[in-house]
Parts: sequence; C-alpha cells; structure tokens
Amino acid sequence: MVWGESLLHKQSVSSEIVTIEKRLRYISGMLKRNGRKILHHYPITSPQFVALQWLLEEGDLTIGELSKRIGLAFSTTTDLVDRMEKNALVERIRDDSDRRVVRIHLLEKGKVIIHEVIEKRQQFLDSVLDYFSEEDVNELNRLLEKLYVQMKKVSEENTKKKGTDISEESNRNH
Repeated sequence: MVWGESLLHKQSVSSEIVTIEKRLRYISGMLKRNGRKILHHYPITSPQFVALQWLLEEGDLTIGELSKRIGLAFSTTTDLVDRMEKNALVERIRDDSDRRVVRIHLLEKGKVIIHEVIEKRQQFLDSVLDYFSEEDVNELNRLLEKLYVQMKKVSEENTKKKGTDISEESNRNH
C-alpha cells in the first residue's frame, strides 16, 4: 500500500472506528503495563510469560510451533527457551512418536508462576469491573467475544488472501 492509498483509507474510516481503535489500544497498553508490574515480582520476562501461557494452554510445543505463536524468530525463541530451561520453568523432551522431534514441556514451577500471574491480572480486572453492573459486565463479555471471533475470522481470511496473492505473484513471475 502506498502513502496516498493509506491516506484515502483513513478518510473513509468512521469516527466511531477511530475511537474504538484508540480505546482498545489504550486498554491494551494499560493491561500490558499492569502485567509488567506484576511480572517484576517473578523471575520471568514478558516474552517468557507469553511463551509459558501458550505452553499452558496448548501443551507441549516444538520450538517452531512456539515461535509462530509468540511471533518471535526461531533463534530468539530458542534463546528464550534456553533461559526458561535454566530457570527450571520448562524442559525439552523427545516426542514419543518421532524421536527426532523435540518438544518444550511446561514444568511445575512454570505452571505455578503462570497461574499466579494470571490470577493477579484477573484480580486487577476484577477491581476495575467492580464499578460495572452485572448486566454491563455480561454485555461487555458478550461483545468482546463477538469482536474476538470476528477479528480472528477476518485475520485468517486476510492471511489466506496474502498467501494466495503471493503464490499467484510467484506463478506469474515463473
């Protein structure tokens, strides 16, 4: 996209969308800042927290799978796992069905830390939502779920389109 196209797109976006994006960005920033404050009391970094969350939610993952989920380069993820392994948060284990495959396994110490951090993050959110009625909390939750599902759908469609565009372009170039 060239600069002029971006400017034209900005002009076509409604003021409601501009406001919603800004509010979501601010909320995300506040949650991240509060999350970092919580992490200062634990022997993990923000990227390690994200990696531990994925391992908790998805189970054992290869470095490549974890790298894709956390959005870091393979080499950076390897260094991250090395540090977590030294701190006894995770361990590398061989896959039972294919001994060539090494998976990252979340250890008990890592589980305890991630549960404690998530609980403190939830307590923060609970203290914020104390000022909302039960109906407002339910409506907020419903709308956030709807937003999440739609964002995921559009994101996946855009990823497929980009993949198609790339393959179509490479076919034209050959």
